Amino acid sequence: MDKLIYGLCALTALTCAFLLLRSHARSGFRILLWSGLCFVGLTANNVLLVLDKTLFTHVDLSSWRLLLALVAMTLLVTGLVIEGDR
Repeated sequence: MDKLIYGLCALTALTCAFLLLRSHARSGFRILLWSGLCFVGLTANNVLLVLDKTLFTHVDLSSWRLLLALVAMTLLVTGLVIEGDR
């Protein structure tokens, strides 16, 4: 059951990334781009979680997952700071 929930989380993050990036393409608001890029990173994080818990159970991928989450959040914070100055 937990593997299904991990997969649904990855699918949800992918859907959010798609919707945010599509909205950015239509409207041109740059904060949507930064948010979409953040969710792309969170999608990669969730996919890595699924792989960590299902396929690579003998290898600890938690440091790579944390690094991806850090990069994703850094993108969002950077976008908020840059867009806040305008």
